[in-house]
Amino acid sequence: MTAQKITIEPVTRIEGHARITLHLNASGDVERSYLHVDEFRGLEKFSEGRPYFEMPQITQRICGICPVSHHLASAKTCDTIWGATPTRPAVLLRELMHMGQFVQSHGMHFFYLAGPDLVLGFDADPAVRNVFGIIAANPALALKAVGLRRFGQQIIERLGGKRVHPNFAVPGGVNTPLSSKDRDTIAAEIETQLGAAMEGVSLLAGWIDKNRDLALSFASFPSNYLGLVDAKGGLSLYDGQIRVCGPSGERIDQFKPEDYLLHVAERVEPWSFLKFPYYRKQGWPLGAYRVGPLGRLNVIDRIGTSLANEEFRRFRQLNNGRPVEGSLFYHYARLIELIYALERIEQLLSEPDILSTDIRAYGPSGLRLHGVGVIEAPRGTLVHDYHVDPNGLLTRINLIVATGHNNWAMNQAVDRVAKAFVHGPAVPEGMLNRVEAAVRCYDPCLSCSTHAVGRMPLELTMVGPDGAVLARVVR
Repeated sequence: MTAQKITIEPVTRIEGHARITLHLNASGDVERSYLHVDEFRGLEKFSEGRPYFEMPQITQRICGICPVSHHLASAKTCDTIWGATPTRPAVLLRELMHMGQFVQSHGMHFFYLAGPDLVLGFDADPAVRNVFGIIAANPALALKAVGLRRFGQQIIERLGGKRVHPNFAVPGGVNTPLSSKDRDTIAAEIETQLGAAMEGVSLLAGWIDKNRDLALSFASFPSNYLGLVDAKGGLSLYDGQIRVCGPSGERIDQFKPEDYLLHVAERVEPWSFLKFPYYRKQGWPLGAYRVGPLGRLNVIDRIGTSLANEEFRRFRQLNNGRPVEGSLFYHYARLIELIYALERIEQLLSEPDILSTDIRAYGPSGLRLHGVGVIEAPRGTLVHDYHVDPNGLLTRINLIVATGHNNWAMNQAVDRVAKAFVHGPAVPEGMLNRVEAAVRCYDPCLSCSTHAVGRMPLELTMVGPDGAVLARVVR
């Protein structure tokens, strides 16, 4: 047999467009794999010259899945430039919208995108291995999943006027208070939605029990981890310091978000439009790290709500207190955060200040010429960095999006799964789906990370030793 190259295009059940190329040797085994992100983001450049205070509305147009994350990260950056510290009620309301975003995003990913592989099987017919297959296999669960997403989106809508691309956060706070009617309506559903989230945990726990060896080995590799923590080292999704932990769980560093450039650098590779961030002091590739649900749960010490913290303790015992490495456990971590977000919504709604109309602070005269805002998006740490001139017009913008932080990790996951499961010359569809599933663990948002222009599908190509294309799979 001659060497081959397999191209998977597009990668399915993710947000955005990418392709995977697998390079096989003459024996039919994978020698090297690449995840190619072919989209290109121009948002930083075409925003130059705009007034900085427009950015909370502009940047969220990067994406329709996680616009709230960009909306709030941008608003935090604008707070700094304006020199205005938001009032406590404004911070509570921003966090409430943020938790709504986590509920709708995490709920959608597990039940709609990852769930078909787990409920129906990696080798199931692609025609049914999707959300419609979930509906057919378990209609009651599918309805609960729809309810979770609706609940999160309605929180966003009640605060920001729209479920997608809300108009809510402004420099110094927010523009609309929460009514007592909306607070009570949201609170009335929390118990029901917690039940749905816990059912998801039970479903996944049952799958892990039956497939423990696969779960522990699938795209499992040591890495650094990065995420925000609060003053007590607990899970913090809206604010905090950035903590970096090593492969054994040892704390390597902890720093203020505005100092991120002293600690994070970015590498460029010729085969992707998506950059490769890494921890600057360790260099490339030793300093590569993971973010998102698995990354966050591997750097924190605790979770500040009871049900989520109980599940977190079980999670940490999967590897005897050391970091959990298997990429499939991103799904478990995602569900734990879903529970936390629902519990945190309940905590926020019980705050007397949540109904306050003192929702905006005003800054002193004169602008700061540089601001950084960092938040934990559902997919991981999100950085907004703006420079402005004395008139408040943007001169330079830098965004490091969660999917970018995970670029190295996604490539590692693809390579390891491909080498474990893909063996030519015959390559069943289920083998290729496992490679795609490695990417889905990270729930990438490729429009966020690169910003799309044109049609960029995902393909898998098999190439011989002479460079001839022997097979090509395009979706």
